[in-house]
Amino acid sequence: MAGIDEHLATGDTSVCRAWAVVRPDGQVFGFTDHDTDLEFDGIVFLARSGVTAKALQQSSGLAVDNSEAMGALSHVSLTEADILAGRYDGAEVRAWLVNWAEVSERRLQFRGSLGEIERSGGGFRAELRGLAEALNQPRGRVYQKPCSAVLGDDFCRFNLASPGFNTEVAAEVVVDQTQFRFASLPGFDDRWFEAGRFQVLSGATTGLVGVIKNDRLSADGRMVELWQALGGDVAAGDILRLEAGCDKRADTCRLKFNNFVNFRGFPQVPGEDWLMAYPSRLGLNNGGSLVG
Repeated sequence: MAGIDEHLATGDTSVCRAWAVVRPDGQVFGFTDHDTDLEFDGIVFLARSGVTAKALQQSSGLAVDNSEAMGALSHVSLTEADILAGRYDGAEVRAWLVNWAEVSERRLQFRGSLGEIERSGGGFRAELRGLAEALNQPRGRVYQKPCSAVLGDDFCRFNLASPGFNTEVAAEVVVDQTQFRFASLPGFDDRWFEAGRFQVLSGATTGLVGVIKNDRLSADGRMVELWQALGGDVAAGDILRLEAGCDKRADTCRLKFNNFVNFRGFPQVPGEDWLMAYPSRLGLNNGGSLVG
């Protein structure tokens, strides 16, 4: 915007920085290092947040822009509980240089997402990742026996909303925020939900998602255990959604989900014993398939 350039050219400037953070759940928060609140684009940028940022590093080409945001957990919108619960993981971030005397004079300097967040001493340090970060992710298929798709994604194409592959149930007994015990949860085989998705639909931890480690059915009921706690307290009565899990094996894809046509693995990959095999006069050596 020409306005901010003209303002900077005067040498007598009144500029500050402003950040907007959009969490995955859609909530928007604004922060500024100015001493009073600012407002533009329908966002109020709070001066009382205690958020600051290091100098932004940018370069030409496909190098990933990077910076850090630091601050104290001092405002109601920045709580340690929300950070621990992962509500800011992958949040979209935009940063402007703003003329606080005339906020229409501003320049968008950064757009990306939050990366790793560290917490200590009542404060936080968050890595900022630029838009080019997405180009730094591995692409293509891996030559391996297990399926490389994620259950229900665009490669797998299985509809997890299908009857029998999900259930919504109220939490009953919660142990250490990792074990959830149910007196009765009929209709699902033992270990049906292992490696599946665990989502909280109501209560203080609404929206949080975990991965199921163990799903055991016994005469006393059912025990569902997560790999790690969700970062918040799930209370008895909160509504939970459990989705069936997949162990990536070809037999599971074929028998449990009837979805072998979309299997993304290579179940006939020779094992290590075959790779180390040497020529022998025994057996059939005609160059044909080794798979019976």
